[in-house]
Amino acid sequence: MRVITYKEAIREAIREKMIEDERVFIIGEDIGVYGGAFGITMGLIDEFGPKRVVDAPMSEASFTGLAIGASILGLRPIVEIMFADFLTFTADQIINQAAKLRFMTGGQVKIPLVVRSPQGSGTGAASQHSQNTEAWFFNIPGLKIVVPSNPYDAKGLLKSSIEDNNPVIFLEHKLLYSLKGEVPEEDYRVPLSKTKIVKEGSDITVVSTSIMVQRAIQASEILEREGISVEVIDPRTIKPMDMEPIIESVKKTHRLLVVYEGCLTGGI
Repeated sequence: MRVITYKEAIREAIREKMIEDERVFIIGEDIGVYGGAFGITMGLIDEFGPKRVVDAPMSEASFTGLAIGASILGLRPIVEIMFADFLTFTADQIINQAAKLRFMTGGQVKIPLVVRSPQGSGTGAASQHSQNTEAWFFNIPGLKIVVPSNPYDAKGLLKSSIEDNNPVIFLEHKLLYSLKGEVPEEDYRVPLSKTKIVKEGSDITVVSTSIMVQRAIQASEILEREGISVEVIDPRTIKPMDMEPIIESVKKTHRLLVVYEGCLTGGI
């Protein structure tokens, strides 16, 4: 099977969905000619044009609101927020509009919206560009939150997110963009809310997300040499979360460790 990077997997998912479904478009700052702050959308404007790869002004609230309106009218927008820290500017649109409109209309309105954004520390980008933001949206009914940890899941989960009729917050760790992994060339999906047992073990259950899955795997290999068998679990979708595999694992190991990059207080 071919090997590509996490960043390439995300670009492929966007491109393939745009080819497949003319209702899909992407909007964000510098995503057109420049190709995005991390190069995710490089070349897409040449293939699809400026009406479907939309360079937006520096007003995250405005273009997120535009995308919500487009989703109400039947399109399937992807919003790219340059850094997840800037999701604060979109909070009113996401929390008070996108998350609530389906409930307020008794299901008459669907919001097939994906808000993608890079997050996390480790790049020397200072505190205003290095936060983990999933907890900010975790207690908001109506939102789904996806945090892929590898290229295969990134592509399959993004396609499923674009096809979902609910607003999805899709968070990509910046340090994962260069991670390589096997990704099939044929079309596939990774279903939302399907927890994955990444590595089986019997002594302790480790539940981790995003880049911490990779670090948990590395730690488990060290512990294996010391005779400790670690089961590593990746929820992939943290809202709504598939809890059953986690519960069954803890029944087996009787020990649980949660490994999470975000803040301890109020974390997930």
